[in-house]
Amino acid sequence: MSRTEYLKEMPITVLGAGAVGKTCAADCALAGQEVRLFDMLPFAEKTLRNVERTGIEIDGIQRNLYNFKRSGIAKLAMVTTDIQQAVKSAGIIIIAMPAIAHEIVFRQLIPYLEDGQVIHITTDNFGTLLFRKLMREMNCNKKIIVGGWSSAPFGTRVETAGGFIFPKCSMKYRAISLRGATMPMTDIDDFMDTVKYIGCFDAVTSGNGPQTAETVLDIGFSNINPVIHVPATLLGVSTMENWGKIFGDFDKTGYSMYAHALCPSICEVQYRFYQEEIALADTIGVDLDRYEREDFFSRRSVLSIEYMGKGNMHLPLDEPTTEANTGPNSIYHRYITEDVPVGCKIYHELGLQYGVKTPVIDSMITIASAMLKKDYFEEGYSLEYLGIGNMSREELLEYLHKGTYSKK
Repeated sequence: MSRTEYLKEMPITVLGAGAVGKTCAADCALAGQEVRLFDMLPFAEKTLRNVERTGIEIDGIQRNLYNFKRSGIAKLAMVTTDIQQAVKSAGIIIIAMPAIAHEIVFRQLIPYLEDGQVIHITTDNFGTLLFRKLMREMNCNKKIIVGGWSSAPFGTRVETAGGFIFPKCSMKYRAISLRGATMPMTDIDDFMDTVKYIGCFDAVTSGNGPQTAETVLDIGFSNINPVIHVPATLLGVSTMENWGKIFGDFDKTGYSMYAHALCPSICEVQYRFYQEEIALADTIGVDLDRYEREDFFSRRSVLSIEYMGKGNMHLPLDEPTTEANTGPNSIYHRYITEDVPVGCKIYHELGLQYGVKTPVIDSMITIASAMLKKDYFEEGYSLEYLGIGNMSREELLEYLHKGTYSKK
């Protein structure tokens, strides 16, 4: 009998009712699971409006190598803004919120944790490190598992019109493999075993399966959002901002970073950015998802590997495509406002701490700071914020693998 089999019949709670959270909740419910959906006020006034009555619909082309699809209208067991009610007696808790909301929701959640619960953060964005740090600060000793993923299990969008958020999510693709890790890694076997009890991971478990990363830094480096989003958004900004204005009568919402911005020069910057991530991972002594240079020179960049596998789909840069998400439509978008002060900033600080130069990543921080009138070298995440500041390489690895924390 599996040590995690007790989770099989327990409710699943999803924290966050954005596109990923709504889709996770609906997908799990359509898979036959009891699902609770929570979001914070004041956001919930819009994100949860009518959901208890209408349910959540999921559809879309759901592109993936093995053609796994699941659509329909899902009714949820609970829709609430009360986090204590949402997580009481739940087995698996999926946190599907942007990094900017992590500390707020973690602080709300930690007092109500129960022994045996398993936390899945998707996308992790160093959330596992922050979660364990806050547990120490809040004197929480509950026996739980905290793990995260390099990406979400699908690319999805919520349908909106005129500021109204409809209870409908459209999936562009489903991942067939994702990279996961726990903090600390002593919990990894049980964490990976719990994936089979999460309906929204069915395309992964029935596809190429979840991959075990070396540490949570591994999944931080394997998060493809910073390496794809930041160069393509910043260096393609003129196309984005002129779309629907200078470039004909195009619908502004039809702009796609992938379809309309990517070009050989931007792809080269993405690849150089990735090389700096490799240098960081190798110096620290962790791994990351490995790609070849040519993988970046496709109109879907390395994203297509998540849902089509390596070598199965190449979209030439000199040909148009409809195989792409739309957006972003503003420089004030999470592709910059999250991926720079979280992903890029932590890469920069790891480089300073362990003696690895990151000139391309630093240039992205500099350009983003200028465009948004910020100083992202000062703002955003820091190693101290995550609880790993001033650690030697050996102390860091001991902490990541075994949870041994040496207070400085």
